[in-house]
Amino acid sequence: MRKLAAFVLLAALCGIQIGCVVPIYSSQPDVRTKQLIYVSEGLRHINDIWERIWGLDTPDFATPYRTHGGVI
Repeated sequence: MRKLAAFVLLAALCGIQIGCVVPIYSSQPDVRTKQLIYVSEGLRHINDIWERIWGLDTPDFATPYRTHGGVI
């Protein structure tokens, strides 16, 4: 019984350290490189997407001088 408990404990610890069972990227170096380039290119554009969503990239229409608001 102790051996079974030790084995289960060892398997649980190894399972925690291994990580995900299904790998995210390919095991072939050339395919993995292409996948990593695609992912990094997608992550590089997050700032641009964030600015476009929140309207931070639009021009400021406020005038730098006061106007009276009437018809001239």
